Amino acid sequence: MEADAASAGAERADARRVVLFDFDGVLVRGDSYEMFLRERFARARWRLLPLLPLLPFVPLLLRTVRGKMWLARACTRLATLGCSEARFRAQADAFGRALARRPRAFLREGVTALRRHLAAGDRVLIVSATEETLLGAILDELGLDAVERIGTRVRAGLFGIRAVPHNYGATKLRSLAERGIVPVWAAAYSDSLADLPMLAGAERAVLVNPSPRALVRFGRSLGERVQVAYWG
Repeated sequence: MEADAASAGAERADARRVVLFDFDGVLVRGDSYEMFLRERFARARWRLLPLLPLLPFVPLLLRTVRGKMWLARACTRLATLGCSEARFRAQADAFGRALARRPRAFLREGVTALRRHLAAGDRVLIVSATEETLLGAILDELGLDAVERIGTRVRAGLFGIRAVPHNYGATKLRSLAERGIVPVWAAAYSDSLADLPMLAGAERAVLVNPSPRALVRFGRSLGERVQVAYWG
């Protein structure tokens, strides 16, 4: 009887509508992990020296998902060289909590939309490329500690912290599948072209503050499912 009740409860939970939120640019202003790295570089500017020869190529790298991933890995390694995993997590946690207390750190409309889905009984997941400790600290400080989240897992190596793997682009679909979540989900919110795979799996794809170029690209790929939200 108890097993049957547990099974019935799991089925009811699985029956909830799944709603996915990207994090940076949707709930928080800017790129939270980039802000964290910038602070680390500001405290030890010598770490920037190996990046100087790459500066002319940065605009090109930022144009593609693969280029952004490579640049993120390089910056993370340089910013965390010689840092233990425990120290990294402590610093990420402290930075995340401080960031959450900054005025206007969050997009109010995004947080309101998320809370509205929770109140409706939806299963809400925040699926972000941001490192998991940093992501958790920000959400906990905001009072969203009960919301499911999937961030980038990291591990310390000989040459700094590395992602295992970077939860970016199509990798988000694999991260969701590990939790038994596969398309089609009810809705997905994002501001990034890198999230086309996640948005493509949604019945309702909500684009947050898209640029004109991104809006055209999203429209071609997603068609009539696209909705646009401009959040200040």
